[in-house]
Amino acid sequence: MRHSAAGRVIEHRVDRKGLRPRVAAAVIAVLWLIAIVIFGVIERLVDPDSFGTIWDGMWWATQTVTTVGYGDLVPDSAGGKLIAVVLMIGGLSFFAVVTGVITSVFVTRAQAERRAQEADPVAQALERLTAEVGEMRDLLARIGNGGPRPPPR
Repeated sequence: MRHSAAGRVIEHRVDRKGLRPRVAAAVIAVLWLIAIVIFGVIERLVDPDSFGTIWDGMWWATQTVTTVGYGDLVPDSAGGKLIAVVLMIGGLSFFAVVTGVITSVFVTRAQAERRAQEADPVAQALERLTAEVGEMRDLLARIGNGGPRPPPR
């Protein structure tokens, strides 16, 4: 699969240094800024009566993508409304995915740090349970062989 030059640069950086939340946030912000410009221009072209300038289109796109929606500028044409639907669904979906990815990165990093410090409570509980199961197996083997029973606890 061929990647663009920007895609190769991003892929190389992620391979070299891993995905850092700050880098992910910066990439997302840049992509959405580009989308705001593109959608603002398209909205101006599709619905020039509602959006007198490209700046008006970009202002509206910013409100729409961030779900603020002041209502000072809204599309009137069917094409403009269709573009609005795409931008709204895309913005909501993208923010949900981004939030999940960034959260996942933080959780994975925290888990790795706990494991490195041997302070992972799940791993510690699993080790305790494994030891208890081993003790129970030994006890059952002794009982099954007619060996001495341990004192009650």
